[in-house]
Amino acid sequence: MSNDTEWKPKTNPWLTCLPLMVAAFMFVLDETIANVALPYMAGSFSVSRQESTWVLTSYLIASGIVIPSVDFFCKLVGRKNLFILSIITFTVASFLCGIATSLPMMIVTRVMQGFGGGALLPLAQAMSLEPFPVEKRSQSMALFGLVVVIAPIVGPVIGGWITTNWSWPYIYFINIPIGIFAVFLARELIEDPPYARKQENVKIDAMGFFMLIGWLTCMQVVLDKGNDADWFGSPWVCWMTGFAVLFCILFFCIQATKKDSLIDIKVFKDANFFLGTLVQVVMMGVLLASLAILPQFLQGLMGYDAYKSGLAMMPRGVGALLTVFFIGTIGSKLNPKMLVVTGLGLLGLSGFMLCELNLQIATIDIALPNFIMGIGMALCMIPIINLSTMTLRNEQMTNAAGVQNLLKNLGGAIGTSIVTTLISRKAQAHQSFLVDNLTMLNDNFLDRLNAYQSMFHSLCDNISANYMAQSLLYKQMLQQANMGAFRDTFEVCAIACIVIIPLVFFIKGDTRKKGKEF
Repeated sequence: MSNDTEWKPKTNPWLTCLPLMVAAFMFVLDETIANVALPYMAGSFSVSRQESTWVLTSYLIASGIVIPSVDFFCKLVGRKNLFILSIITFTVASFLCGIATSLPMMIVTRVMQGFGGGALLPLAQAMSLEPFPVEKRSQSMALFGLVVVIAPIVGPVIGGWITTNWSWPYIYFINIPIGIFAVFLARELIEDPPYARKQENVKIDAMGFFMLIGWLTCMQVVLDKGNDADWFGSPWVCWMTGFAVLFCILFFCIQATKKDSLIDIKVFKDANFFLGTLVQVVMMGVLLASLAILPQFLQGLMGYDAYKSGLAMMPRGVGALLTVFFIGTIGSKLNPKMLVVTGLGLLGLSGFMLCELNLQIATIDIALPNFIMGIGMALCMIPIINLSTMTLRNEQMTNAAGVQNLLKNLGGAIGTSIVTTLISRKAQAHQSFLVDNLTMLNDNFLDRLNAYQSMFHSLCDNISANYMAQSLLYKQMLQQANMGAFRDTFEVCAIACIVIIPLVFFIKGDTRKKGKEF
């Protein structure tokens, strides 16, 4: 096995990071930029809002299949070639998405886009770590964290602005110049180390690849559509879940026993990688879950439009941006584990602050917890990636990044599905409790009902005024029930961040040994 110190890049490592960050930002941005445009796409394709969510699901499934396979494809075509090919595929698919004229065409092009973009993030993570010595990786991870944390946050804002002022196809057309620029930079600045170049006689793990496709497809469909189908009350959800579990077990059995496997799961023998990945999975679940439910709260209960709800979440990006500069400047002088613990604490604090929301909030009540959440997310994300990989050899980075990003994607999908279900179920529970107060035996209810009747009496007859007053009170009760559900869900996110803090203390410092084998 070659030593980590034998290869040094000819190009300045910071210049190498430029195409990596451009491509990764483009990919991560597309994970959230399309969310706010779904109603417009549904109208263009003459389909329901529920059917239009396949635009998101197809992208996640395709990228999830490619992410853990990057190490195999690097051996097959060479890592630099794979990176450039992925950008080209993603860019061409973006153009096809923009000119799509039907939902089936959009789904096919989004699958193509997911296949092209799935490799970008793990490749960017691996290649932005390798050229730097361990003591300087916190700085390169600060730059990578800028992409991972900022892009999902600004995605809805950019998507809302483009959709409102232009039209939804332009959220895909903007990828074209960015993709061309990234390909040019990659050709000029990136080079492959010996262990990442094209290898001869590479065998494809066809059975493992088939099991991976079956596992991720079934699981993603269940997570996306399960809540709408009442989960395991629906036979097809039970069947799909069973297939997902079966394919998952078979996939990992094949990877553990086959010599030329799709991924190398021996990397989980590294305690730092295992614990660091587990922390990141929970963090990604909280990040994507909050990105999913906050716009629902702002648009559904507060009356914000897509663009304004995105702007209301921008303080999260500001907090993350300031923290990234802080970590990049002096982060290497601080204890990375304490940074992660502090970040998780701030994430928990922001979640508990969101538990205090009500229907009479001011803008600052949304901005402040989002700002704190941005700080916490950046404090966590950047050091934990470095801690989880610092005991790995460079030649393990590509495989490790692929596996780690796959699990983070799963964490995000599971987190989003959990909070969606929680809001639905908790709203029903709160409604069941609150409806008991809408009775003629409740003096407060009678006072409010009479006040509303008097207000409507000048517009219509007594019977209509009474009906309108009761309808208004019932609507307010539903709003309060939904508000309670959002508060409960934010509390769950906060507790999840606090609970995983002890795991950080079991992560070791830099104990890497040259030539260490697993």
